[in-house]
Amino acid sequence: MNDRKPTVTEADLHAFADGLLPPEERTELEAWLIENPEDAAAVAAWQAQNDDIRAMFAPYAVSKDTDADIMFHSGTTPFAQAKPSQRNRRLMMFAASLALFVAGAAAGRFGPDLFARPELQLTAVEALPQQAHSAFVVYASDVRHPVEVGADQEAHLATWLGKRMNIAGLKVPSLQALGFQLVGGRLLPINGTPGALFMYENASGQRLTVLVGRNSGNSTTSFRFASSGDVETFYWIDGDLGYAVTGEISRDMLRQVADECYKQFSS
Repeated sequence: MNDRKPTVTEADLHAFADGLLPPEERTELEAWLIENPEDAAAVAAWQAQNDDIRAMFAPYAVSKDTDADIMFHSGTTPFAQAKPSQRNRRLMMFAASLALFVAGAAAGRFGPDLFARPELQLTAVEALPQQAHSAFVVYASDVRHPVEVGADQEAHLATWLGKRMNIAGLKVPSLQALGFQLVGGRLLPINGTPGALFMYENASGQRLTVLVGRNSGNSTTSFRFASSGDVETFYWIDGDLGYAVTGEISRDMLRQVADECYKQFSS
């Protein structure tokens, strides 16, 4: 690190890539990226991913007349009573979030923690792909006992996990159109609370998992990729739930699976 900004974190870089930093912090980070080409390359890659993801989800973008109210009533200070600097910051973040939302990625931060420091939210977000990766590595390779409840009891699986997670009408995504059949699912601890893991397999024996867990921060993020070796994870957080699709498959197929899951979970 240098004397200009000695505490640049990965969360800062993500916030920069997502356009969520205030102007003064953005200027500092721009200077940092000039002196740190590896970080600059990472930010450029994330921005390219965001562009691809926005294009992928554009057909499903839905806006409501009340969207702005969610933004302006976040926190304890009413928007109309906020100081000019506060209103400007809120408007700036609203504009950035709205642009991503209209693009279909449901990005920005629509929730009570909208105007909290980005790194506080992103730190929790980054735990999701790590847990999804660990669950995939542990269970997808298990030949005899990969799941607790098999696909022949799908209705029971959905009811059981929904009850444990306190989610009415929890859905088990159908991925048959993409060539993946449900193997079953299991209960998992995710951030210290009950979570769900659904497993799928195609005709060639390739497996993938879909993880659903509680998000105590009640925030919303853009869709992101995480890689570890040959294992890819595509993840996002929507309100009080986080989702992650993981597998040793191509990113193109992973995107298609995530697209299908997103539509089904949102319907």
